[in-house]
Amino acid sequence: MERLWTPWRYEYVTGQVEVDGCLFCWAVANGEEGDKDRLVLHRAKHNFVIINKYPYNNGHLMVAPYAHVDDLAGSASEQLAEMILLAKTCEGILRGAYNPQGFNIGMNLGAVAGAGVKDHAHLHVVPRWTGDVSFLTTTSDTRVVPELPEQTYERLRPEFATLEP
Repeated sequence: MERLWTPWRYEYVTGQVEVDGCLFCWAVANGEEGDKDRLVLHRAKHNFVIINKYPYNNGHLMVAPYAHVDDLAGSASEQLAEMILLAKTCEGILRGAYNPQGFNIGMNLGAVAGAGVKDHAHLHVVPRWTGDVSFLTTTSDTRVVPELPEQTYERLRPEFATLEP
């Protein structure tokens, strides 16, 4: 029997993930000094790019506004425009770093829509490959992701470091 070890997911699956307040607001609250520990790859004017700590696939990024808004209606036009341009940038960087065959790019607004963080809108950028969903996802609600989020950070940070804020 083969064993699949994912110890970094333990705190998530047991409900032990605790953040004081909003996850996205917390991630950028301490300024750039905490970016590596909180997996923030890039800070732009209205939004930031962060690695999903519990990714659907390798390279799963999120673009979130600094403003604590829960929908598009409450978002400023400048923030929305920058968000989609950052998604475009993420797509390009991920293509170079991972060579995916496709992408899922989208938002889940509200708990009933599947939002894990329902009070702070954010855009997912998820690289996809043929066969990246194995039988484990279907039969055991388990996903195999071979790269730790910290490794993803080390791989992608040099590319994001070249961008203008």
